[in-house]
Amino acid sequence: MSNTKLIIEERAANIGNFMVGRLLPFRQKRMVGPFIFIDHMGPASLSSKENLDIAMHPHIGLSTLTYLFEGAIMHRDSLGTEVEIKPGAVNWMTAGKGVVHTERTPEYLRHSKKMLHGLQIWVALPKEDEQCEPSFTHVAAAEIPTWKENNVQFKLIAGKAFGKQSPVPVYSALYFIQITSSDTKTISIGDHLFGESALYILEGSITSDGHTYGPKQILVAKDSSLCAFEIEANSTLYIFGGESFEEERFIEWNFVATDKALIEKAKEDWKADKFPKVVNETVRIPLPAPKRFGG
Repeated sequence: MSNTKLIIEERAANIGNFMVGRLLPFRQKRMVGPFIFIDHMGPASLSSKENLDIAMHPHIGLSTLTYLFEGAIMHRDSLGTEVEIKPGAVNWMTAGKGVVHTERTPEYLRHSKKMLHGLQIWVALPKEDEQCEPSFTHVAAAEIPTWKENNVQFKLIAGKAFGKQSPVPVYSALYFIQITSSDTKTISIGDHLFGESALYILEGSITSDGHTYGPKQILVAKDSSLCAFEIEANSTLYIFGGESFEEERFIEWNFVATDKALIEKAKEDWKADKFPKVVNETVRIPLPAPKRFGG
């Protein structure tokens, strides 16, 4: 890990009634490969009177990847999808030219104590796909490629790496890998990666070049061959990245695009209630005051 270029600390952010740790975008690093936004949700212990309730909100120009460690979320969208996601599974929603969705605590959990913990990730779409038709795919936990090497557990949540391919239908060359070890081990996997690469420590720590890095840090590499390090016992980390896009990406609120005009149109369409609706949902999150990244 001697070629670490940047260390990003997790920062608190509020998404309505729920606090998350925001990892990307960061002032000095807007994207890692096609990954443009990462939130760490929880871990949160919710009482019988507390629930996740994210009302209707829109997206364009990206795919969302939801991956839970604990708890459950009911996803509903303007495509007519209604799917509960549980730990280890993947919800992959491609917004393209525009989609609307909600994320709520499932009905059967709303009046009991529960935990919620996971990652919310946005992956920018290639320029030629950013206005594609929206779609949704749910991939069950059992379908995600999982294997062991030297008593270290690997899981390829999305993309291609290690000669394997996740069934998550990504649009560009990328990887999102979970690594878990109950023992202290030396790991060298740079030959399996490509493009830009970053490492996020969920729990435990890693050691490289005499430096120890702990939870809630992202280490961004100078190149994809970053990954030679010692993972400490009882650690879980994520390596993500891939090929970068040639064009700059702009991000404002829930919108991502190569052209600011697409974002301005999406903002006006949301204010004018022109986006598609989610069945049986009536509450819409209003467009917030401008807060720009990447432009």
